[in-house]
Parts: sequence; C-alpha cells; structure tokens
Amino acid sequence: MLDTGESENEKDDVAIITLDQSNGDLETPSEKPLEVMKEAVLPPLLEQPRILSDTINTWEIKDWRKLPRRTRGPVFEAGGFPWRILMFPTGNSVDQASFYLEHGFTDKPPDDFVCCVQFALVLWNPKDPTIYHFHTAHHRFTGEEGDWGFTRFVELRKLFHNNWEGHGRPLVENDEANMTAYVRIVEDETGVLWHNFHNYDSKKETGFAGLKNQGATCYLNSLLQSLYLTNAFRKASAAVYQIPTQDEETLENSAYTLQRLFYQLQISSNAVSTNELTKSFGWDTKQIFEQQDVQELSRKLMERLEEKMKGTQAENVLPQLFSAKVRTYIECIHVDYVSSRVEDFWDIQLNVQGTKNLEQSLADYISVETMDGDNKYYAGDEYKLQDANKGVIFESFPDILNLQLKRFEYNIEADAMTKVNSRYEFPETFDATPYLSNDADKSESYIYQLHSVLVHAGDLNAGHYYAFIRPTIDGWFYRYDDDRVNKATMREVLEENYGGPYLTADGKPELDKYGKPILRTSSAYMLVYIRQSRAEKILLPLTVDDTPSHLQKRFEAEAAEREARRKEREESHLYMNVKVITQNTFRAFGGTDLTVWDVPANEENPGAAKLYRVLRQSTLQQLTEKIGAELDMDPKLLRFWNMVNRQNKTTRPDQPLQERDATLEAVHQKTAMRSTELRLWAEVCQDVSEDGEPKWPGPHGDLICIFFKHFDYEQQTLSGVGHVYISREKKVEDLGSLIISKLNWPKETQISLFEEIKPQMIEPLKAKQTLKAAELQDGDIVCFQKAPSDSATDNSTDASTEANQKSLSSRSTIGSTLEDVRSFYDFLIHKKTVTFLPWVKQPDNPGFRLELSSKTTYEQLAARVGEKLDIRPTHLKFYTVLNNGNPKNPVKRINTQVLHNILQPSTFANTNQKTDSLMYEVLDMSLAELETKKLLKVTWWSDDITKEETFDVLAPKNGSVSDIIAILIKKAGLENELEAGAIRVYEVTSHNKIHRSLSHETSVSNINDYVKLVAERVPEDERDEKQTDFISTFHFEKDPAKSHGIPFYFRIMEGEKFSETKKRLEQRIGIKGKAFEKIKFAVVKKQSFPNPKPQYLTDDDIIWEKTASEDFLGLDHVDKHRQLRNGGQQELFLK
Repeated sequence: MLDTGESENEKDDVAIITLDQSNGDLETPSEKPLEVMKEAVLPPLLEQPRILSDTINTWEIKDWRKLPRRTRGPVFEAGGFPWRILMFPTGNSVDQASFYLEHGFTDKPPDDFVCCVQFALVLWNPKDPTIYHFHTAHHRFTGEEGDWGFTRFVELRKLFHNNWEGHGRPLVENDEANMTAYVRIVEDETGVLWHNFHNYDSKKETGFAGLKNQGATCYLNSLLQSLYLTNAFRKASAAVYQIPTQDEETLENSAYTLQRLFYQLQISSNAVSTNELTKSFGWDTKQIFEQQDVQELSRKLMERLEEKMKGTQAENVLPQLFSAKVRTYIECIHVDYVSSRVEDFWDIQLNVQGTKNLEQSLADYISVETMDGDNKYYAGDEYKLQDANKGVIFESFPDILNLQLKRFEYNIEADAMTKVNSRYEFPETFDATPYLSNDADKSESYIYQLHSVLVHAGDLNAGHYYAFIRPTIDGWFYRYDDDRVNKATMREVLEENYGGPYLTADGKPELDKYGKPILRTSSAYMLVYIRQSRAEKILLPLTVDDTPSHLQKRFEAEAAEREARRKEREESHLYMNVKVITQNTFRAFGGTDLTVWDVPANEENPGAAKLYRVLRQSTLQQLTEKIGAELDMDPKLLRFWNMVNRQNKTTRPDQPLQERDATLEAVHQKTAMRSTELRLWAEVCQDVSEDGEPKWPGPHGDLICIFFKHFDYEQQTLSGVGHVYISREKKVEDLGSLIISKLNWPKETQISLFEEIKPQMIEPLKAKQTLKAAELQDGDIVCFQKAPSDSATDNSTDASTEANQKSLSSRSTIGSTLEDVRSFYDFLIHKKTVTFLPWVKQPDNPGFRLELSSKTTYEQLAARVGEKLDIRPTHLKFYTVLNNGNPKNPVKRINTQVLHNILQPSTFANTNQKTDSLMYEVLDMSLAELETKKLLKVTWWSDDITKEETFDVLAPKNGSVSDIIAILIKKAGLENELEAGAIRVYEVTSHNKIHRSLSHETSVSNINDYVKLVAERVPEDERDEKQTDFISTFHFEKDPAKSHGIPFYFRIMEGEKFSETKKRLEQRIGIKGKAFEKIKFAVVKKQSFPNPKPQYLTDDDIIWEKTASEDFLGLDHVDKHRQLRNGGQQELFLK
C-alpha cells in the first residue's frame, strides 16, 4: 500500500509510503549474482515502457543503532542523475525502519527535472546473503516529488531478532547490514507516465484544450473533440464554419454556438465550457445530468447540422464526408429474380457479441442468409415462393467512416440490456475492399486508418466516456478526457480498449478470488476511421482565415468587454453612480412622483432617471458639461438640485447646488450620505438675459418651484409638462392661468387642479386658496386636467404627446375610461403587467401582455382579453401558471374575484405559482355552458389492448354513461352499438386495476374524479355471459404491487385448462409470438393485498378452480413505458 503523507516531525518533504510485500520464493543474493537478481526484484511493468538504463548500488550500513534519526547513503549515478538512499533507522514516525530513494542533487534540482524510475530496495545480511528483505515500487520523480519509498519497510522488533525467519541469525547483525538499490530508468514517451496531473496544463503540454464536464456530458465532450479534430468538418471552406450565422448571432442558434465552441477550442488556453451549446440544444439541468448514448447523439447532431446547411454552400458537405451507399438485396437461387434497394448510410453498427475483431464483424454484416423451407421468398405471381439469398453489400464507403460497436445488447436470461465486455480487437489500419460489391468503383484505395476511439468505461447504468484521437495523419494519439488532454501510447489506444480480461504485465489474464478472469469495464464504443487516400484533405491544416470573420470580431468584442469589466472592477472604488432627471425624462414619465430610480433608462422606460458612472473626483461643472452636450444646450443654462427622500416616501428636489467646482463625492457626502448613489435634477433656466446669461431665481425669495403634470382625459394618459416659479402668496387659480398660458390653450379653458402629495393621496386644490395656505413648497407636484367638455372639444397639441404614446398606457390598455386624475392614480398604484399564454402551447404564438389594475374583476379581465384576441369573452377560460410554465388550476368565474386574488391567492398553496402570468383557453362553447359539463378522459380499445387511444369527452353533469358512449362514438368515428355491438365502460384506479364496471344508466355525476375510464367493444363470446364468468385482469412486473398498463375483463370457462385459456388470452390482448411467450401468468388473491403474492399458473392448471369472485389474473411482463413514466431517461433531443 502506498501512502503519500508527510512526517509531522520532519521539516523536509518526504514521501511516506507503505508497502507490505513478502519475499516470496525469490532466490537469494548468494544463489545468483546481483545482476541476475535484478530481474526478480524488478518485474515487468504493466505500461511496458522502454528501459533506458539499469543501475545497481550497494550501501554498507554500519553502527545501525547509533545512526542519526535521518541518515542518507552515498550518492550514486543512474540514468545521468544523482541518487541516494534516505534512511530512518528508527522509523519515520512509525515502529518500522523506513527507506526511500531520493534524488541526490546537492541543491535544488533543475526546473525541468523529470525521471520515471522503477526501483527495488533490498536489505540483506552481509555475512549471510540468504537473509534479506525487499520492496519494489515505481515513481515519477520531479522537483516537487523528489523522494519515494517505504515508510513501513521492516518491523524494528524483527530486525535484530536472532532468528530471522528461521535462519538462526538476525537480518541486522552486529548493527551491520547492506542496502542494495536496483534503479531502472524508463522512457516517458508521452510525458505523463505515472503523472499525478497536479497543476497540469493541457494546452501548454499538448497544444489542445479540453472541454468542461457540466455534470454528465462526458459523452458529448468525446464526440465534439472527435468532430473538432476532423479539420474538414470544421474548416470554413468545408462544413461547420461555412454555415452562415452572421445574421443570426444568437445563443439559441445551435450552429452558431457550435462555431463558437470550435473557435474557443482553437484560441483558449483553458478548458472550454459547453454551456452555450447545450442551452441552444434546449437542454436543461435534467439533460445535463443524464448521460445519453454517444451514438444516438452523433446521429442527431448530424441531422441538425444538415438542416442548418440546407440552402447554403455547405449543403452537401456532410454527406460527402460521412455518407456512402449500401445495397440491400434478395436474389433467388433457382430463377432469375432479384429485388434490391440502394440507400445512404452514415454509420455502421457492428456486432461485438460473437465476434473477435473488426474484420469478423464486417464479414458478419455482409454475410448471406438463405431463405428456404418455411422461410421461402415470395418472388411475385410469376415465380411464387422461391429459395433465395438475402443480404447487404456496400457500394461505397465514406471518407470518414463511423463504426458503432454494439457493446450493449439485450440479455434474454436477465431480460434486460447489459454491456458486452468480451475482447474485441480493431486495427490501426484495415482494407475495406473485401466488403464492397463486385460492381463498386475500386480505382482508389479503400485502406482506412484509425482517427478516433471513443471509449465507454462502466456499465449500463453508470459510466464515463473519453476519447483517443489522432489530430494529424502520422502524429501522436491524444487522450481527451473532459478538461484534460495528454499524449497516449498505441498500447493505451488499442490494447487497453479491446475489452476482455485485464492482463498482467506478463500477458496473462488477471483472476479474481474464484479463479475467474476479471473483465475490463472500459472498451471502445465508437470508432472513426479516415480513408488514407483522402487523409490530407480531411486533416488539412487550419489557419485564422478559416474562421468566419464575424466570429473573430464577436470574440474580440467580448474580450474587450471582459477587459473593460475587469478594469472597472479594479477601479470601481474610483467611480460612483449619479442618476439624473432632465426635462426630457420628466416629460416622458407617466407614473407617480418625478421618475423611477430602479429601472434603466431606455426606449421602454424613457421616463426613468439616467445613470452616469463618473469619477468621484470629477466636478459638478464637468457633469453639467456632459449633460449639456447630450441635451444640445449651453451648460451654463443648467443647474443641479439635490434630491431628498421625504417622510411620505416620495423623492423630490430639495435645493439647488451652487458650487460648480465641488467634487461629486463631496456633494454626495454633504447631501446624500445614507444613499449609495447621488440623485440630481438638472434644471433648465427659463429666464435668459439679452446676452445669453441665465437669470436664476434667488435662493431666499418667496418663490417656490412647482412641477406640473397633465392628465389627458381623452387619451387616458399622464405626463410631465414642466416646472414654474411662483410666489407663495399667489392663489391656486393663478397656477391655472400659468398652465393655460404655458400650453397655449384658450383662456376660457376650464381645468381642475390636484396636488400629488404621494401616490395614495391626490388632493384637489381650492382656487381661491393661496399657495402658502395650501402648504405648497419646492418640489411639489400639481396635476391638472381639463373639464370633460373642454377635453372633448379641444384640438390643441400637447408638447409631450409623442413621448406619451411611447411610454404610457392608452385607454385600451386600461380597459375603461377613468373620469379624473384620482382614479388614474389609483390605476397606477394597482397597475400590474400580466403575461397571457395559450393553454395549448403554439410555436407561433408566444402570448401577449396587458397592463391591468389588480382590482380588475373577472368579467373585466375576460372582456380585456377577449378584445385583444377578438373573441367573445364568454368563450374564454383562464388558468393560473406554475413556476415551471405548466398550467396550475382553472380560475373560477366569480365576478367578485379580482385580479390580485387570482394571481396571489391568500393560501400557502400558491408558493409555486407565477404572480404575473395567466393561461387562456379558447372554448367551443361559453364557459357557463362548459360548467354544466364534466371533462372525462376515456381510453378506447379498438381491436386489442395493444391499440389504445385516449379522448377528451365533455359529458353533461346530469347525463349518464350512455351520453359518454354517444359522444365517444362521434369523436372516435365508431359504429353505433346496434350495428357493431355493445360498448362497456369501467373505471380504472391509479394502481392500474379495475375499480368497477359502469352500467349505461350510471350518472355522470357519480363517476369518481380520481379514476380513468376505459371503454371497449364487448367481445362476441362475452356478450351473453353472466358477470361471475369474468375475472379482473391486470399487468405487473415481477411484483404485483408494481402494476402497469390498462387492466381488462376476461372470461374464464369452467373446466378449461390454462393451456387453452392462454390461446384465448393471446387473441384477446393482441400480443403475439415471442413477446407473448415472455409473459408469465399468475393468480393474485384479493385477500393477499396490500402485500400481494402471485401464484404462477402452469398449462395444466384450471383457473376456474383457483380463483374466487374478487381475485385477479396477473400478467407478469416488462413495463416498457416505466422509464418515461417515472421521469427516467427520455429520448435524446436537440432543439
């Protein structure tokens, strides 16, 4: 056993290694020279590296018990490097003597020092060489790991014992012993022999980058590396890089993400992530952590890329590289008649079971089957039944030949898929000519050379994929194991992936404790060969010019963006955030207060405060100049006010900032210490002198700054208008005059004024009251609206109408006309944007959004959605939505129920419900009528139980089973009961057993909500029988508690042996041949539940005698739908 820990009492690094190994039958040093003994203590290595040198050195140890605790032997040379023995005579923190081999450099070894060594240390008595003890090990010596050996070399209590293993004298006699070191230097041809891969850099060592494993995506990584290193598959003039993606540079485009991945593998110094690619496939966490079949993935990926290449210059590239022709034929032996079909193939699936190597598998693939006897071929009306030869033959092979090895086969005895671990050899090169038809074009060589070996390690249920790939025609193979890439020997590529038993260093099978060979669990699963005559074209070199230019530019831009973000992070302490309101943002704003601070300013939110990332030491003047340039305005006509949070939770201007040379950090510390950002209002001067100088109102006068908002009754919009300075002694009616004059409205226009104290408090202002009496101050907001008569007749244009149309709700958005500004503010407070999605998902219908009040009633909600869809609101049904996007519950049609209660019900059960989404269903009838009906899912068996179809049946709640049958006959297109026979309906429980049979008179309202209904035509031989002649039958797999499928009634006959009963059962259930033979039948007693025990039937049993009226007949067979039903592995898909 090897232990690489360190001694707690030693300052220097010493590898502590424990290896318990007996001397065995080794011949002693006295019986053979030391040179001969070397072969015994240095056995063949499994890796079979080339031996560079062997060195033998003996250290004569004297005065053992007087030696220091840490003693080193003399330096000797081996393989051009200095070595010595490190000894702990009293043990390295253990009760055994410790010996190590270490490099003998006086100082630090060279930086590039690496030496792979197999060594043995033999301790022996110089007076009697037959007394000895040894251990063997191998190690990769480096500057970081400069010693290796045996902490528990030999027990101290035995060293000086007078009778060492029956020899009559001690191993260490008179404190003297010899230590002989056998040092074998071996070649490290791959650079990773015995490497621990700590701090290993794949790109630096090999020039290739690996791929990160997201969870269980090693199979994907292996395939991607194989395709990436098939240069013709990647090259711009050939395949993937030629797909035009410059107009669809979206991460949802799988062709684009594959191009990005390949480009990153070219330029990246580190392992590359496949996240973008898998997301473009439409995979989520389930697919990421669920290992799939690499062969299926290969085919799916080729299909997807072919679709992407249609209509482009690369349309025929993939078939030219990967596809060829195979002919399937049937040729009559005695008459001149041949039937054949030529098809394309992209890969060949070869048998592993029953074959020894690739050549045998290919020969087996084209082997001829003789059709004779009962299996004669029907050669048409002229020749009738004839003896014939049936087979396949290749008409051509592709440039890149994909061979899928069938390592997973169905095991009849286990009744399950199992992995085939038998030995299966494949060559480095092979000639495919013998497998071509006589008519094939053989003018060019069909010799293929190995390019990739995709390996599966593990079994059916769990495993790991990696690949061995040769990127160049005659270079090295490399092992691509997720994020690690390293050189590999041909032995690793071939021998270690043949499967079969593990072999010892001398080539013999390794056996377990029972004497049986231990089979490898890792073996080749997919092979890729390249046609030698086309190899230069397929593995042609790639340059930067082969990468699409738009891809390069995108990565350069992303790199620059990352660098900018990095620099910003490093310099973030030098910057601060400043948010600014301008006259433009105020005019575009249609909400409460002066702006919104927590959303970005963009086209969707033109009224939001604009964010500036500025240096803390920049001045207020510099910010003024920046904003002036944006507004195309002289900076001296701008001044800033600091914004403060009032106690009523509004944010308003407080006072103008006069010191323009003050730094923004100083302003922030002085005015907004509790906030992480500085908030400002940029005021535009309204009074300018003749020479263009601003005339700002004095800071200590009786003038106050009031903001105006206009509620447009006709447009149902709210918008900022501007601000004015007015004396506190003026009256509210003077404000009205200012507004009318500012907007150029007729003097006789009647308007109403309100103060927006806070969103929930909109108070009307009295015309004769002074502003001082109305308690108006700097930063207050006055909202005005025309009287309804003026609104209807006025034709003037509001200065901010265009901005309103972009950012605010129209009347159709609100859903009903709001009479005054107070009701509009109430709408704003309760406004909620709701996404409406179709109940049945439609690719071309992503849904729509509406802005509604959370006070909207059910009827108003239906009216709004009906108006949007141009559908009668009575024919709509709504559902709440789960967080995973699936429908949750139908919304009850209660007019007192409002939108808030629908989206956020006051119950603990809504934690997994979306609070901003609803689904809608368009009904064929009104919802009121629908509520008089009951939706039932009815499974119809047409001919036998293998043919079933489920229908949604809307039956009247006050109806009967007869109504269900009538609707089913119409929906399924069935013949009526008078013409084709009676139909019976029965309930099936969630445990897949019959609950009860329903008479035609059974009321629909009495049908259980938690069962499913099954309907079938009563078989002719059962129509006149009594109910006691039937037994309830169900399906299960091994354990009757694990039921599956749909149960059914079956007639039993008195005195009938089960051998005859089975014939009727075969006809009844429609399962034929071998599949039926696999079914086992058992009686399951009703009284044995809930722990049922099956009583399996033989052909001589009579089921009539073995069952009571409530017992079951069970069919024991595999549930083919188990995995899908339980959420197990589903079919691989690429979006």
